[in-house]
Amino acid sequence: MANQASSNTRPRFMGGSGGGRPTGEKAKDRRGTLRRLSDYLKPYHGRLLLVALLVVLGTFLGLLGPALLGRAIDQYVIFHDIDGLASIAGLMLAVYLAQGLFTALHGIIMTRIGQYFVADIRAALFRHFQALSMDYHDRHRTGDLMSRISNDSETINQILSNGLIQFTTNILSLGGIMVAMLLLNLPLAIGTLIILPVMLFITSQITERTRVAFRGMQRNLGVLNAVMEENITGIRAVQAYAQENAAIAQFQDASEAYRRVGIRADFITAALGPMFTTMMILSVAATALLGGWLALRDVVSVGVLATFVVYIMNFFRPMRGIAMVYNQLQSALAGAERIFAVLDATPTVTDQPDAQPLTDIRGAVSFERVNFAYEPGQPVLQDINLEVEPGATIALVGPTGAGKTTIISLLSRFYDVSSGRICIDGVDIRAVTQDSIRQQLGIVLQDTFLFSGTVMENIRYGRLDATDAEVVEAARLANADSFIHLLPRGYETQVSEKGHNFSQGQRQLLAIARAILADPRILILDEATSSVDTRTEIQIQEALLRLLEGRTAFVIAHRLSTIRNADRVLVVNDQRIIERGSHDELLAAGGFYHQLYVSQYQRIEEMAAAK
Repeated sequence: MANQASSNTRPRFMGGSGGGRPTGEKAKDRRGTLRRLSDYLKPYHGRLLLVALLVVLGTFLGLLGPALLGRAIDQYVIFHDIDGLASIAGLMLAVYLAQGLFTALHGIIMTRIGQYFVADIRAALFRHFQALSMDYHDRHRTGDLMSRISNDSETINQILSNGLIQFTTNILSLGGIMVAMLLLNLPLAIGTLIILPVMLFITSQITERTRVAFRGMQRNLGVLNAVMEENITGIRAVQAYAQENAAIAQFQDASEAYRRVGIRADFITAALGPMFTTMMILSVAATALLGGWLALRDVVSVGVLATFVVYIMNFFRPMRGIAMVYNQLQSALAGAERIFAVLDATPTVTDQPDAQPLTDIRGAVSFERVNFAYEPGQPVLQDINLEVEPGATIALVGPTGAGKTTIISLLSRFYDVSSGRICIDGVDIRAVTQDSIRQQLGIVLQDTFLFSGTVMENIRYGRLDATDAEVVEAARLANADSFIHLLPRGYETQVSEKGHNFSQGQRQLLAIARAILADPRILILDEATSSVDTRTEIQIQEALLRLLEGRTAFVIAHRLSTIRNADRVLVVNDQRIIERGSHDELLAAGGFYHQLYVSQYQRIEEMAAAK
């Protein structure tokens, strides 16, 4: 919006990366986050219990396989019992097939739970984004908010769909293997498991270093994403000022920083596998030596020794899995905290419990001793008093940052006044619902925003239940119908991102058509036509005259013609309305407006006349 009110006093963007998953970032309140996540999982408790049963059965069958192998060796291989060996081999095949079936089933169920759960989270986040007030969006980067609804929720999906099952299965497998070994042969189990504390210590050290390394990756990824977001979004400015090389250098610096920490994180992660493999080989060798020595003394059988070797080999796989899933779990909890931080944010502009809808208004507007500040102690508007009759057109003029945009933002109730009140038809706008206020307002901004979709859909955004014929009539009244018919597919022509396949004048005419279709009683116009050609300017002015007819209007005026046609001109400067009256009255007074006219509006008119 042009003439942003007091840009030097608006809240700066705060915190958050431009996107990216919170890989390896540790949650601050793990218990609280887990408790809140479990609340979202309540609708899926029945399926989760089924998954738990399948996991326990699959883990049990996985432990049963090596035990059957040992039995096969001791009872059938040694005694050359082919029939018995065939029988137990068939049983082992059935056990492993059943284990595979249970694993596939719980994987499918958890994948579905994860997708539904994340869809619920994303829906809740998006609904809350719509409810949050403008001051929240002022303080947070768009890229960061998008990352919470996409990347952070996806980390939760990954841990639910895969990581949680792996973690649970690995814990059960470790416990089951230790119990099975202790039951099979206590001396050999003690000798084998004596290395466990060393393994746990090494694993914890590696896991901590991995977490720290990935946290560094996340910080640098945030910087990298922010650089990409800003330079891609601002590509027109980059190219307009021939700053492509500077943008590339900035990106390369951020990418290089991310690469350095990425190499360290990936190196530590890559070292985890070989380290566990080495420990497994050493443990198998130690078990074979100890077991062989015990077997020679008839303390253990060959079958039990073989079972131990298989259990040891299986023991390291869940250990490694736990170490890998640990970081995923930390990432998911950190992502969940970021999501809950948004969901916990409360709108500063809310409807009162007894708020009623505002309907059938005449369009009278009053500002009564209104004061406002974006930040406490930094006033933007002070002591604003104003009475506007229904159907009147008010032109707002003044230097950039004077507070013009803030006045119309308060009327739209994007923000609430710090003190005083704003009334429509004598009713304080804080006493009625926000939706009903905005249904009475039509807004046409200098920087018109068009959505992806067709031309028809963009105009219909003003009133979603409008028929095609009503959309076409609104476009005709806005002088947009003629150029729409020249488009390749007419009203079904697709609009590119932000409407960049249309000229500024065409986008403005579409915005006017949207406002005509909405048929509001009060209009807010950021009327900017200085950068369009003369023919388009005439079309826009004609459309605006039709739009203004019979409606109360607040116009941030950029053209002298608009000011002359206004019923009253308000001069805003230094946070106050310092002058008010008609164009001729203010010129005759020789005050601030006269200076503004000479320095700005007269020059603009002369430049326009010279075109």
